[in-house]
Amino acid sequence: MDSHLNETKVDSVQVYDGHFLKVQKDTIRLPDGKTSTREYIDHPGAVVILPLLEDGRILLERQFRYPQGRVFIEFPAGKIDPGEDPLVCAKRELKEETGYTATDWRYVCTIHNAIAYSNEHLEIFLARGLIEGEAELDDGEFLETVTASQAELLQWVREGKVTDVKTVIGTFWLEKILAGSWSV
Repeated sequence: MDSHLNETKVDSVQVYDGHFLKVQKDTIRLPDGKTSTREYIDHPGAVVILPLLEDGRILLERQFRYPQGRVFIEFPAGKIDPGEDPLVCAKRELKEETGYTATDWRYVCTIHNAIAYSNEHLEIFLARGLIEGEAELDDGEFLETVTASQAELLQWVREGKVTDVKTVIGTFWLEKILAGSWSV
């Protein structure tokens, strides 16, 4: 159906093999038969958790992100380990980063946040029935949790205080879910 748009891999070379990311450089055949190259980040995928507290407040994190050189407000999230089920990963990441566990988990959607230069995908989950516990941060991981009402979070997005794409998209999903417009 989309064959007139498809690009086909002819050759692939890994140009960087890091602990977390890998970079590929592929030679591809274009739909018109010519060849070109594509460079992209090979990413294992990640999960994003939209944690909703019983009182309607939303659990978030504040974390320094080195590439941008500043602290960001974001939803809990984390990388999927090889062969790991995304829901298992979401439960693990929520516990590790915030200390909370949840009794009600709902799959929301999959997003592709950098389609031009990465194969990363994010699996978003809604977590309810939160039970507070002790965080188990990874070695070298530093963050703090904060809460916000839906109105506050939407205002932070509007003001540019929240700019992280997974958090902006998750905020808009939450708005629709809580209004009853979209179900999960």
